[in-house]
Amino acid sequence: MPRTVSIGRQDFASIITNGYFYVDKTNFIKEWWENGDSVTLITRPRRFGKTLNMSMVEQFFSVDYADRGDLFENLNIWKEEKYRKLQGTIPVISLSFANVKENTYEKAKIRICQTLTDLYIKYAFLRDSDVLTERDREYFDRVSERMADTDAVIALHKLSDFMQRYYEKKPIILLDEYDTAMQEAYVYGYWDEMVSFTRSLFNATFKTNPYFDRAVMTGITRVSKESIFSDLNNLTVVTTTSDKYAESFGFTQNEVSNVLREYGLTEMEARIKEWYDGFTFGKRTDV
Repeated sequence: MPRTVSIGRQDFASIITNGYFYVDKTNFIKEWWENGDSVTLITRPRRFGKTLNMSMVEQFFSVDYADRGDLFENLNIWKEEKYRKLQGTIPVISLSFANVKENTYEKAKIRICQTLTDLYIKYAFLRDSDVLTERDREYFDRVSERMADTDAVIALHKLSDFMQRYYEKKPIILLDEYDTAMQEAYVYGYWDEMVSFTRSLFNATFKTNPYFDRAVMTGITRVSKESIFSDLNNLTVVTTTSDKYAESFGFTQNEVSNVLREYGLTEMEARIKEWYDGFTFGKRTDV
């Protein structure tokens, strides 16, 4: 019996545990890990599976999912012992700017600070651990939705430090929809203020931060390096024309064929290709 297609669901564990339809994209985990890039920016159009893949990556690596190998045991990544041992062994800082959709800079900054504050609430146990100093705790207590810019831009840097001390492993940082705030800033006329704030945040998080292992950012646009990514020379940009991770987002021809076979619709393949005959990305055509 064909699996149920759950529309709009973006939590990997929910899809797997409920047996919903899922196209196996776990090879992305291996490819990304073995590339060893410090900071990876992946840009893809909306509805290309970016958020679901970020959820998959978080739940594969995160110590919060140390006992959840069952989520991956029937998928490609589980075929190699190396990755079976790696699952659930690394601290992960995961956040999204998807909800930063405000019409003023002041509101947008508060929304970003709320997202950062939620992370500190999630890891509140770090505050009272013996790996933090009294001065660290003073900073921890200043993190709030209305914290000063100087505290906000260093928040992920500080959290990386606190986590690597506690877990004795450098964390992975996952930032989904990094550019939502930038799009709203452009529309509502506070671009310069948002660029200045975001540049400082990204510089402290990804450039001058010795406490994280590697990171992934996703979005729908590539904002020029002259703006928010200035000085971020450890950034690898993967666009729709890149060969890296070509099969990790969207559907390939083979995947479409397998889907149609599962649902008994193979006779529709030629007609579907008439409707949607793929995009040409560089030298490659994908659907």
